[in-house]
Amino acid sequence: MAQKVKITLVRSIIRRLPVQRATIRSLGLRKIGSTNVLEASPSVLGMVKKVSHLVSVEEVKDAGL
Repeated sequence: MAQKVKITLVRSIIRRLPVQRATIRSLGLRKIGSTNVLEASPSVLGMVKKVSHLVSVEEVKDAGL
């Protein structure tokens, strides 16, 4: 199964570059404290790296289906 990561917005996007704002929105985050669980693909991990100062990331164990 694919590995997943839980991404949480912990800092505000006010006064950030438009590219960083767009990256946060593309990760599915809106307000401080909002969380999204995504697959740990190279594209998602690259986006997280670009805004690592604004988000926190945790690995998520998949629930066995």
